[in-house]
Amino acid sequence: MTYNTIRNVLPHFCFKGKYKGVQELTSGNVNNTYVLEYQDGPVTRLYTLQHINTYVFKNPHEVMSNIFAVTSHLREAMARNNEDANRRVLELIKTKEGKNLYEDDDGDIWRAYTYISDASALDIVRTPQEMEEVGRGFGQFQKLLYDFPAQELYPSIPNFHHTTKRFYTFVHALDRDKAGRVREVEDEIEFMFDRRRMMGEIVRMLDNGHIPYRVTHNDTKSNNVLLDNASGKAICVIDLDTVMPGSSLYDYGDAIRFGASTAAEDEPDVSRIALDMDKTKAFTRGFIEETNGFLTKEELSHLPLGIKVLTCELAMRFLTDYIDGDVYFKVNSPEHNLVRARAQIALLKDIERREQDLQAMTERYIARASAAIKG
Repeated sequence: MTYNTIRNVLPHFCFKGKYKGVQELTSGNVNNTYVLEYQDGPVTRLYTLQHINTYVFKNPHEVMSNIFAVTSHLREAMARNNEDANRRVLELIKTKEGKNLYEDDDGDIWRAYTYISDASALDIVRTPQEMEEVGRGFGQFQKLLYDFPAQELYPSIPNFHHTTKRFYTFVHALDRDKAGRVREVEDEIEFMFDRRRMMGEIVRMLDNGHIPYRVTHNDTKSNNVLLDNASGKAICVIDLDTVMPGSSLYDYGDAIRFGASTAAEDEPDVSRIALDMDKTKAFTRGFIEETNGFLTKEELSHLPLGIKVLTCELAMRFLTDYIDGDVYFKVNSPEHNLVRARAQIALLKDIERREQDLQAMTERYIARASAAIKG
């Protein structure tokens, strides 16, 4: 059945060799992804084929324009540094018309990459060493793109991390109360209102020019950095659909929120949810050592703010969707989004309790990295 889904798409891409088989990957939440096997003489070639979700990415041509521009820049930056880009940058496979995507007769959008073998994407980071490599991967990504003009990228999801506008969306959902659930979540609503100003701090710093817009990934889950199976080192940042102008604080904060939590995003027992400081320290060490040469002092010193803002933003998004009747996120029960919101709220409470420790940790790693540069 899987082959029947894609068989009319395959002839439109410049794959080398003869088609041998396909495996569908089911871990993604947005796009449908397939790993293709082709036999090119004695060489087995693997490719990734993706069906782009145009409900989420309403302008796929703009998304692909961003990806092509960013991957091209990454390759050029590595060449200038005499570094081999093989397996370290996503490689787009063109269509036979020379395009970066294919639109079929039904209007569905497809794209393809060379598959990066002998590497792993970690859904769960089990050790601080793995977390440090994830931090290095995202730090290297930003470092190689520091001189890319961020304003030239399209906003693939407009206002994705604009927490002020997301708060207004939340308030609008309260007014509508479409699913009749507002009375059930008065404590959670009060929690969000109490943190309204904090949530908007990064937006205000960007608007005031206190921190710069940069090329950011905006979905810095640990499984979006490939680690080499042999060395364990970060080699490639993947899933570039949300690459657009943003703040380095977004990328840092979301990575900690996802990778350093002691429980899953939908853990119903909030007593199990806390911030793993060993993983937080490891990611911070790797990220700062890679970015300290170009991130501003203002950005570096506000990294802990990114953790608070991104955790609170996601809690509010889950709560908004619950109030709206579960129209955005996939759910497996009527209270799934509420469970998710409460899990993020519990994590944020622990982050707030550790705020002084997080700030001291950040300043310590900044000082170490700065001393290493000077030395």
